[in-house]
Amino acid sequence: MDTQVVIIGGGPSGLLLSQLLNRSGIETIILERSSREHVLSRIRAGVLEWGTVEVLREAGVGARMEAEGFVHDGTWLSDADRLVHIDFHALTGKRVMIYGQTEVTHDLYEAQDALGTRIIHGVGEVTIHDLDGAQAAVDYTLNGTRHRLRCAYVAGCDGFHGVSRRTIPAGKRREFERVYPFGWLGILSKTPPVQDELIYASSPHGFALASMRNANLVRCYVQVPLTDRVEDWPDERFWAEFRRRLPAEAAARLVTGPAIEKSIAPLRSFVSEPLRWGRLFLVGDAAHIVPPTGAKGLNLAVSDVFYLHQALIDALKHGKEAGIDGYSQRALARIWQAMRFSWQMTTMLHRFDDEDSFAAQMRRAALDHLA
Repeated sequence: MDTQVVIIGGGPSGLLLSQLLNRSGIETIILERSSREHVLSRIRAGVLEWGTVEVLREAGVGARMEAEGFVHDGTWLSDADRLVHIDFHALTGKRVMIYGQTEVTHDLYEAQDALGTRIIHGVGEVTIHDLDGAQAAVDYTLNGTRHRLRCAYVAGCDGFHGVSRRTIPAGKRREFERVYPFGWLGILSKTPPVQDELIYASSPHGFALASMRNANLVRCYVQVPLTDRVEDWPDERFWAEFRRRLPAEAAARLVTGPAIEKSIAPLRSFVSEPLRWGRLFLVGDAAHIVPPTGAKGLNLAVSDVFYLHQALIDALKHGKEAGIDGYSQRALARIWQAMRFSWQMTTMLHRFDDEDSFAAQMRRAALDHLA
């Protein structure tokens, strides 16, 4: 073998899995198609569930998160001018950490460099073979030269468009998908947040989210049609629309400024089953996509990593395969609960173009019920 586990994908899930395995004495190699700079330029989620916080601590990458992250006890949901506070800590004893996915990825790269993990960037034409044999093989092209890695297991952490999921034969895969008829236009701005915690705002004009990264860096979103382009939304238009979707008391505190990043993300719910095919395991976005409404995407990927790293340690160090045999079923049980939650949040907070007056009343009733 060239290594024990080949990890395809150098985003946060691949890096975290490698970090946890390396710290347990298991050797990995990570293959990533993009440059490190590109990976670190991606603007993604910023809300970490407490289970994710604990896994990052276990991986030895929690120091900067503890120093720079913001701990929130809950969040706010709104319907027009009504604000409902959901107190996570009072209800569950748990909190959330506001700490950007880009920062998590940065911390993981530093930790992996310190451990000397081999991370190969710029790979192409990745193919996975021999998943039902004594060893798996992963082929890839780097700088025009074809290479092969032999390993005990392959972890597919290469996202929705990666090769890992498509390696499972189409006839053996079951895929479930709902594509929503809108997206989120998000901006990053060096301005103060309007509230001490996040606001998920439903309004007659559509959804908005007031999020943050720190005391002077916000991430704000508005629901837009899928036909819209970033160029259609100059800063002035964005802030005006964002303001009118917020409750009045929050809108009164809004400080606007130039966007330093702006993008539109479509919303979809997607699950592919199973998560294991022979010596291949799917992790994170390679297996599932959730709408960002419930802040479950990165947290769900970390859950996959947590289950899989335990299973691989048992298999590679102790010869016990119950964990890898049960990985798909165990992870999918949590995935489908996250799907239900994210779908419910999306339905409760967004305005659909073809909806009737009954739908708007149901959104209000859903918030009443939750409150």
